[in-house]
Amino acid sequence: MTGRGVISGGRVEGHVPEGLAVVVDAGGAILVWSAGAQQLLGYEAAEAVGRAATDLLAADLPGSTQRHLADGHRWAGEVALRHRDGDRVVVRLQGTPLVDAGGKRLWLLTGAAPANVAGRPEPEAAPLWDLALAQLPVPVAVYDREARLVACNEVMSRVMGRTEEEMRGLTLGEIEPRAPFDEYDRLQRQALRTGEMVFHEAHGRAPGEVRGHSWSMFFSPLKDETGAVQGLSAVVFDTTEQYWARRRLAVLNDASMRIGSTLDVTRTAEELAEVAVTGFADFVTVDLLEPVALGSEPEPVPLNEPVTVRRTAQRSVLEDCPESVVATGDATFYPVGTPPIRALVGGRGTRPQRGDPGLQEWIRSVPARAESMAKYMIHSVMMVPLRARGVTLGLVHFMRHRTAESFTDDDLLLAEEIVARAAVSVDNARRYTRERRTALALQRSLLPERPTRLPATEVAYRYLPTSSGADIGGDWFDVIPLSGARVALAVGDVVGHGIHASATMGRLRTAVRTLADVDLAPDELLTQLDDLVIKLDREEGPDVRRQAEAASGEVGATCVYAVYDPVSRRCTMARAGHPPPALVTPDGVVRLLDLPAGPPLGLGGLPFEVAEMELEEGSLLAFYTDGLVEAADHDVETGLALLRQALSSPAGTLEETCDQVLSSVLSGRPADDIVLMLARTSALDADKVRTWELAQHPSAVAQARKMAADQLATWGLTEAAFATELIVSELVTNALRYGTAPVTLRLIHDSTLICEVSDGSSTAPHLRRARVLDEGGRGLLLVAQLSECWGSRQTPTGKTIWAEQSLPAEPSAAPP
Repeated sequence: MTGRGVISGGRVEGHVPEGLAVVVDAGGAILVWSAGAQQLLGYEAAEAVGRAATDLLAADLPGSTQRHLADGHRWAGEVALRHRDGDRVVVRLQGTPLVDAGGKRLWLLTGAAPANVAGRPEPEAAPLWDLALAQLPVPVAVYDREARLVACNEVMSRVMGRTEEEMRGLTLGEIEPRAPFDEYDRLQRQALRTGEMVFHEAHGRAPGEVRGHSWSMFFSPLKDETGAVQGLSAVVFDTTEQYWARRRLAVLNDASMRIGSTLDVTRTAEELAEVAVTGFADFVTVDLLEPVALGSEPEPVPLNEPVTVRRTAQRSVLEDCPESVVATGDATFYPVGTPPIRALVGGRGTRPQRGDPGLQEWIRSVPARAESMAKYMIHSVMMVPLRARGVTLGLVHFMRHRTAESFTDDDLLLAEEIVARAAVSVDNARRYTRERRTALALQRSLLPERPTRLPATEVAYRYLPTSSGADIGGDWFDVIPLSGARVALAVGDVVGHGIHASATMGRLRTAVRTLADVDLAPDELLTQLDDLVIKLDREEGPDVRRQAEAASGEVGATCVYAVYDPVSRRCTMARAGHPPPALVTPDGVVRLLDLPAGPPLGLGGLPFEVAEMELEEGSLLAFYTDGLVEAADHDVETGLALLRQALSSPAGTLEETCDQVLSSVLSGRPADDIVLMLARTSALDADKVRTWELAQHPSAVAQARKMAADQLATWGLTEAAFATELIVSELVTNALRYGTAPVTLRLIHDSTLICEVSDGSSTAPHLRRARVLDEGGRGLLLVAQLSECWGSRQTPTGKTIWAEQSLPAEPSAAPP
C-alpha cells in the first residue's frame, strides 16, 4: 500500500526520512528510538524504549491529528514535545501507519524542527502560475462559487492539518465545524455575494499547529472577463510579530495609566503584576528587599550572601495563583550564584534558559517550587530588578506556562520598561510612606497622652490622621491644668501637611502651654500666638514658605482656647479662625456658641475678642477641627447639622460619645486630619472653697493664720496646718506690705490644697536672693520650699499669688 512500510526483525523496511524516527506500537509504547530522536529530545534509547509516547507530549495533539490516528490514516502536522531537560520543543511530524509480521498496526513517526518550505511540484507537472501559488510561503486556497475548496498550497494544508484531497469540495464550515471557522465561512460568502474583497484579522491556533498565531486574511473574489464572480481566493499572512508588537505597545500604555495610581507600595506592586499578567505573562511575582518592605532604606545587594526578600504581590492567569510557593507577605531568599542574585547585583533583566545551573539551583532551593514548575509546565522565565534613582528595591519574576511561545528579547525589553516605570512609583510610595510614618510619629509624640482626671472637667478625645492618600496634617489639642483648680482647653489646626506642618504644630502647642502657665486671658494668649506665627514664618525664610504653600496652597493656623473655672462655673474663650465649639446643656439642648470668629493666626494686626459664659454643672463642650465637618460629599453647614444631631443624644460615657459622633458625622475615611475633644464640666462644692476678705492692718496676718487653721481642722487636714499657716502668713504679709486693697484669702480643697491671696496691685512678685544680714526677702523662698508649686496671675482687679500643696494619702483600710 502506498505510504506504508513493514517492520521485520526489528528493522524499519522502506524509506525513512533523516532526523527523528520513532516506532510506536498499537498500545502507544515506543519500540524503536533513533539517534536523531535522541539528538532532538535528549533521551537515550534505553530511556525511551518501552515508555508511553504520550509522556513526551508537552501539549494535546491537534484535533485533526487525533482523528487521523483513530482512523489509521497517514498524517502530518506540528506537535509540541517535552525535551529531557524540560524545555518545550515543537516538531514537524509525519505519521505513517505500518504493520508488523503479525499484522498488528504500528506507527512510524518521522520529522524534525518545522521548516516553512512549501511543496514543489516538478516544473513540467504544472505551469509557472501553479508553481508560484504552490510555492508561496503563505497559506493560499481557492474556492468555487459555492465556497467549496478547489485547491490549496502545501502551507495552507499544513496550517489546516489536512491534505488537499481531504478538504477538496468542502466549505470551511464543513472542514472545521466550530468557531471561528464559521465566521470565516460567512466572510467568504460575503465576498462571493458582494464581489468585494473582505479583510479580517484574528489571533488563535490553527488546527494543524500547536502554537497560536496572528493572521491577516484577504478573501478576494475571482471574476471572469465579464466581471462575474466565479470563485474566491483566500490568502493568509502570518502577522504574529506585528501582533505582539501591538500588544507590547498596549501593555506600555496600560502600564503608564494603571501603575502608580496611589502612594501605597503594596498597591503599586499589585498594579505592576496585574498589568503584566493582562499583557504578556501567565504568572508574575513582585518581591521587595526586606528593608524596603519594612519601610527602611535599602542596602546594596551582596554578591556572596543569600538575599532575603518579601513577596509583596503576585498575579496569575489561574485563580488564586496556584503556581506560587510563597504566600503574599511571606519572606523568602535567593541563594548565592542564582539568576535572581545576578539580576539584583547587575541591575539588568535576565532571561535564563532552562539548562542554566544557577536557575536549576534557584528552582531546587525550595522543593515546592521545583514541583510547581513541573506540575504547571512553566517553560519560560524572566527576572527584572526594580531599580529607581540608582537604588535596587526588589525583583520581578515573569513566567509562562499557558502561553506556548517562550519569552523573547523583545519581551525582556518590554518587561524592563514597565518595571522601570513601576520602580519609580514604588520608590515614590516608599519615600512617601517613610515621611508619613515619620510625620505621624512626630505628631503623636507632640500630642498629649490621655489626660488625667481633673477636678474641673472630664475629658475624652479622638485623633484621626488623614487617609493614606494624603500627608499628615497639623491638627492638635491640649488640656492644661491651671492654678485655682481651673483648666485650659485648646484645639488648633496648622494649615498644610507633612513634617513641616507637624513641626509647626509642635511649636505652637509648646507656646500655648508656656503662655497658659503665665495665665494670660484667652484673647491675650491668641495675640501672643499670632505674633509667634508671624515670627516663625519670617525665620523659616522664603524657600520653606514656598514649600509649605506648594503642599497646601495656604499658610497659617487656627486655634480655639478656653479657660474653665469650676469654682465660679465661668468659662472664657476666644478663637482665631477656628470652627465654633458646640455646647450641650444637661437637658440635652445643643447649640453652637456665638463666639467671635477672629482672624486666623499669622495675619497680624487684628484683635481677638473674648466671650465669657456661665455653664451649668454637667455641661458638655465639643471642640473639633474642620476635618470633622468638611467633606467632599457635603458642605460645612450639613456637617455642623450632623454634629448637632449626634451630640443631641450622647452615649453613656464620653468615650462612647466620641465614637458615636465620629460614626454619625463621617461617611468614609477622612480626607483631612480630625481632632474631636469633649469636655464635661464639673463644679466644686461650696464647702470645698472658703474665701475671706482681710483688713488693711498688720493684725490681719494673725487673723488669716487662725482662720486658715480652723478651716483645715474642719476639712480634717490638720497635718497640713503648719505649712499652710506659714504660707498664708508670708503671702498675706506681702499683700499688705506691697499691695493695695482689697486683700482676700481663698482656700480650695480638692485633690490638692490651694492657697490664694489676691490684692489690688498688678505688680508681679519675684524671688530674690536675700543676704545674710537682710531682714526681709525670704518670704517667697519659704513659700516655694513649703509648696508643691506656686505662681501669680493677673486679674481684672489686680493680681493673685497662689501656692499648691499635695495632700497626704488617705490610709488604706486594714484587712479583716
